[in-house]
Amino acid sequence: MSDIVVTLPDGSELSLSAGSTVEDAAYEIGPGLGKDTVAGVVDGDLVDKETELEDGSELVIVTDGSDEYLDVLRHSAAHVFAQALLRLRPEAKLTIGPWTDEGFYYDVTNVDLDESDLREIEEEMADIVAEDYDIERKTMSREEAFDYYENNRFKQDILDTEAADEEEISFYEQGEFEDLCKGPHVESTGEIGAFKLLNISSAYWRGDESNETLTRVYGTAFADEKELEQFVERREEAAERDHRKLGRELDLFSIDEVTGPGLPLYHPNGKRVLDELADFAKGLNLDAGYDPVETPHLFRTELWKKSGHYENYVDDMFLLDVNDEEYGLKPMNCPGHATIFDQKSWSYRDLPVRYFEDGKVYRKEQRGELSGLSRVWSFTIDDGHLFVRPDQIEEEINLIIDNILTVFETFDLDADVALATRPEKSVGSDEIWEKAETQLKAVLDDGDIDYHLEEGDGAFYGPKIDFGFEDALGRSWDGPTVQLDFNMPERFDLTYTGEDNEDHRPVMIHRALYGSYERFLMVLIEHFNGKFPLWLAPEQVRVLPISDDNLDYAEEVAEELREEGLRVGVENRSWTIGRKIQDTHTDRVPYMIIIGDNEQEAGTVSVRDRKEREENDVDRDAFRAHLREERDDKRVEPDFLD
Repeated sequence: MSDIVVTLPDGSELSLSAGSTVEDAAYEIGPGLGKDTVAGVVDGDLVDKETELEDGSELVIVTDGSDEYLDVLRHSAAHVFAQALLRLRPEAKLTIGPWTDEGFYYDVTNVDLDESDLREIEEEMADIVAEDYDIERKTMSREEAFDYYENNRFKQDILDTEAADEEEISFYEQGEFEDLCKGPHVESTGEIGAFKLLNISSAYWRGDESNETLTRVYGTAFADEKELEQFVERREEAAERDHRKLGRELDLFSIDEVTGPGLPLYHPNGKRVLDELADFAKGLNLDAGYDPVETPHLFRTELWKKSGHYENYVDDMFLLDVNDEEYGLKPMNCPGHATIFDQKSWSYRDLPVRYFEDGKVYRKEQRGELSGLSRVWSFTIDDGHLFVRPDQIEEEINLIIDNILTVFETFDLDADVALATRPEKSVGSDEIWEKAETQLKAVLDDGDIDYHLEEGDGAFYGPKIDFGFEDALGRSWDGPTVQLDFNMPERFDLTYTGEDNEDHRPVMIHRALYGSYERFLMVLIEHFNGKFPLWLAPEQVRVLPISDDNLDYAEEVAEELREEGLRVGVENRSWTIGRKIQDTHTDRVPYMIIIGDNEQEAGTVSVRDRKEREENDVDRDAFRAHLREERDDKRVEPDFLD
């Protein structure tokens, strides 16, 4: 048999006999590695160690010291859950049970489960782990597998889709349990050192709300108990910071089923935060030479067909018929900006042309996927589109990245950077895509920016640099983006007159500093735990008179601060001062001013911050000046009492 060659992580090549598996390759490298091999990553996909390799594959060997090992462990834990469930509820039907970033889930049907059942299932799982069953791969013919699942049409559906072209179907067996699965898995159930079932929710088969509703059980697993305990602590803290919970408590926003799912309503407090975010972004845009534009919420679908969105986004668009013409609520702002550019003749001297808009867009997500502000039907993108000459690409992207990093620095967020390449569903030639990806990579490399590749995760019209926000809990959220687009200028026949008096095609750059206001507000709520910096806080100072006799002086102090443009409230209810202080802490107001007879007679104030630090006999002018500086400098923490 002829040899095949695979590439290892260090770039070296390994020659193997045709038909060799991941495990064979590991033993070829060394017997110790072969013995320790759990799985492999082949061309970016995590696979079983018995997977056959093809010529030209890129191979990473996975052991129990690899980052991917936890995914393998959690996949096996999902099978342990399924085995335990069938022992206790043999009538249950299994569908799918993959690993996730935080653990695993298994979707089941034909059984009633609620949170009170999880403890019993966990106890059965513990028995299965203690029994330390070998987890072994076996195969059936496709016909045998189909017959095996004659009473489970969900598994048959998997065989008809994911395994439609496979003659041999893999199963994994542990004790009396076996499940249709490609793997990979750990060697035995005893390797699952610690696990926990987390919660139950509903899900649609294949994520399609027109399909059956299933019961989804979430869990997690780790190699040892200490890691599980740390995870549980982080999860409890994340629950305390949940933006939906804090959104209600701080009266920031609501989502009402009567008005429609995925359509957030911003209350005065939330709108104040959004306005500050918009003003900050507007300042960055104007300073960088962008011009403001505005486009309507809907267009004739002819525009979306011209841009390529109709072909690629029609299933996610809200469409309506107006006088026998089809219109669509805009899923993106870029076609409108391209149309504005096309209304005028441009010289090479005019470029770059930079537009920005806080544009409301609409995407018809499945209802089961909607979640607070993180996934909605209606959201606002702080959109920018640039039309540049090819020789201006690197300079403009560097300027955009500088502004994006300013956003990260201002909000005390860490950046997780990725280069996202051509997706399966895309427009444009291979040559155009290769050119665009090469240029973005050069910008990142030349700027010495750490990044990772996200193969196939680009926009349908071009590759992009994605900046994830890493919050105070170490979680990463989608954020700013820079997208290089050679396709839309072609589709819209955009041109400028070059130095040679000939028409030339501009390059379009899409960029957002936040990503979307909804997602970014969600990140900030959870990152700051609702304790917004002074400049963002819906209420920046609250004045607390100790008694009604101090109310007039409290209003005088508050008015002085309002003249500085500060958002100031006066607590005039007949509460005790202790209750007023507690309520202000609960509302996470950065500063409170306490006023009693002593302060009123001296013409001073007592200042207390939300860290419960306090200073008496504070000069009003000095405090007012500090508030102005802290706000204008956009400091992250109240620091008057530092």
